[in-house]
Amino acid sequence: MMKLCRLITMSLLVLSAFSHVYALETVSGEVEFNIRLYDRRIYYTTDAARNGDPIFLQVTITNNSPFPYRFKLADDRAFSIDVDIRTMTNRQLPQSDSLIRKRTQIGQIFFREITIESRESFSFIEDLRDYIRFDQPGSFRVRAFVYPELIRNADTNSPLVSPIVSNYLNINLRPSVITGPDGIPLEMDKETGAALVRQPIPPDEVVTYMITARQQSQWERFFLYLDLEAMLLNDGHQRRRYTTLNEAERRRMTADYRLSLQSSIINGEAVIPTTFEILRTEYNNDEGTVTVRQKFRMPTYTEIRLYTYFLEKKDRYWIIVNYSTQPMGTEAND
Repeated sequence: MMKLCRLITMSLLVLSAFSHVYALETVSGEVEFNIRLYDRRIYYTTDAARNGDPIFLQVTITNNSPFPYRFKLADDRAFSIDVDIRTMTNRQLPQSDSLIRKRTQIGQIFFREITIESRESFSFIEDLRDYIRFDQPGSFRVRAFVYPELIRNADTNSPLVSPIVSNYLNINLRPSVITGPDGIPLEMDKETGAALVRQPIPPDEVVTYMITARQQSQWERFFLYLDLEAMLLNDGHQRRRYTTLNEAERRRMTADYRLSLQSSIINGEAVIPTTFEILRTEYNNDEGTVTVRQKFRMPTYTEIRLYTYFLEKKDRYWIIVNYSTQPMGTEAND
């Protein structure tokens, strides 16, 4: 009986180990690795002039096998993920300086073990600029690799630690952004390709410009006079979280906030006004407020809200840094 129990126990251990190995060995066919651009927009060769313009990549690993799939994911994803980007003539773009420094330093790599159950997926976001130095405009093909046993320990001769290879992704980069005579980067209009230049217009015209762009979903124009970081940090909870993040994580948080502002519904409220009217404008040399009555047409009624926009003067330009809103009732639709 004792021998039988031992035999059963040994068999279970072997099966358990085999199922883990099987999941690794059949990765190419049953564990799917996909990448896609998280935020499709105009990208430029360098980000320095734009004070940080990340190219976010959504990484998704899907387990199509009948077994749980386990792999190590480094806290610093540079030790789990690699990226290969090539021109249309198959020239490989160089790695970023920060990536080279990370991988050449001697130190402990912290990681956690991720388990993806059968028919489930695991996703996260990475910035391509953390991996690749974009030094020329053009069209490129992107492919990524996930190393289940971390890059530092990866042995490409062993099937247990060979990387999982993603699909190919195409990306286009324009030349570096044009900088105006005052050093401020010029935004580009997607529709015309022309430079969008901030103008030294008064606060009420800034707000009118922003709301009109919002009504027409012209995002380059909509964000031209917004200080996203200042608006984000006006929320106490968001500010506390922001201060605990590193630079790359802060860029992701700001990008997520930017994306949320493009929604037609924010916090359960419609944010695309049917009509609006500037009621009051007050400002001095440095700060200003603009009060606007906005109407939002619903299926059976129109909601009226009062918005107050807070602006600061930065480099001769009035910039929106915060806003507040309060309900003013409803009216029947015509």
